Amino acid sequence: MRGSAEEGLKKLNWAEGHMKVLRRVWEEDLSGRALEGERISMALHPEAKTCVLARYLARSGASVRLVACNPYSTDDDVVAALLEEAPGELEVMAWRGESEREYREALLWSLQHNPTLILDDGGDLTEIIVSRPRDFPELKGISEETTTGIIRARGFEREGRLPVPLIDVNGAKMKRLFDNRYGTGQSTLEGVLRTTNLLIAGKRVVVAGYGYCGRGIAMRMRGMGARVAVAEVDPVKASEALLDGFDVGRMEELLEGAEMVITATGMKNVVAAGHLRKLKDGVILANAGHFNVEIDLKALEGASSGVREVRDGVKEYILKDGRRVFLLAEGRLVNLVGGQGHPVEIMDLSFSLQALSLLYLKENHVRLPAGVHPLPEELDRRVALHFLSALGKKIDKLTEEQVRYLEEG
Repeated sequence: MRGSAEEGLKKLNWAEGHMKVLRRVWEEDLSGRALEGERISMALHPEAKTCVLARYLARSGASVRLVACNPYSTDDDVVAALLEEAPGELEVMAWRGESEREYREALLWSLQHNPTLILDDGGDLTEIIVSRPRDFPELKGISEETTTGIIRARGFEREGRLPVPLIDVNGAKMKRLFDNRYGTGQSTLEGVLRTTNLLIAGKRVVVAGYGYCGRGIAMRMRGMGARVAVAEVDPVKASEALLDGFDVGRMEELLEGAEMVITATGMKNVVAAGHLRKLKDGVILANAGHFNVEIDLKALEGASSGVREVRDGVKEYILKDGRRVFLLAEGRLVNLVGGQGHPVEIMDLSFSLQALSLLYLKENHVRLPAGVHPLPEELDRRVALHFLSALGKKIDKLTEEQVRYLEEG
């Protein structure tokens, strides 16, 4: 066993104690073993918050298999605690630092119990399903967590290859407005701080991408005193960044003088081979996107005369002209590889949506055609109301007179 079960149990209990919305969902929607008979395959980041969700799904009657969606995002302590806890209906195959072969084998293992439901993060399980649809005759649907996963799913949908309904949980308001912005913003900052132990105030930071994740990162970096500029290919988002008070420009121009570059786009080669000549000596590169493709690592290695690890999670690339480039977390998710992931209360919202999404698929898969579907708005609102209630907050409702006014136009 790689981790400490005792420490893992502490992390699990701490997270569960602060996931009040998910507990309400379990008590009001999943109690009475609402998922009895379902076989769920989960590919997420196996750390405390994720494992709390897996626990609740198992308590609801489902048989659950959990694997990692990133080779480096597993918390070995938490996995050790789950394995020792051995609830019977919850199996885990994940550890930090999986090889590419081990990662693939774990994904395939998670599907060997002929799943009826899949919870995916990034689309790797979905890709396997798409390539072998006949191998999963009882699959009712998929629930996807991330922007990257939805981009991939829509590609499969356009090609006519998505065999089952897939719920876009990432598009839910209670996901993208909170997880993507506040969660990514705080956890990326934490990952950078824990990995480098450097001062943020005064640094020139370039954020690539101004979707909800990029907005959160830019906001938190500015809050720490950084001088932030945004690189964006969408003119609308670039305009928004400008009016939010950030400098905006082309990546090639912004890199000159940048002391830190953080990518959050879901696109490959955002920092490409042609950009390397613009990098300042000592620049820090980090990625907050799902896959390690946003920084062209092959180009970086090819342009370097030497590479060494100078600190846990920090690699120094010495370019052939002597400039140094520091890469965090091997270009993978800096908030998970270098930090602890999103705050507990943020993942509480996202995983509450996921739990309701799986229940929705169980109850409605027959009438849903294959393809990408939004999470029903009533489930989004349900989680929002649970959240406010958990915080002891109440809000007004429209009066009957106000409702009539709206209906009458």
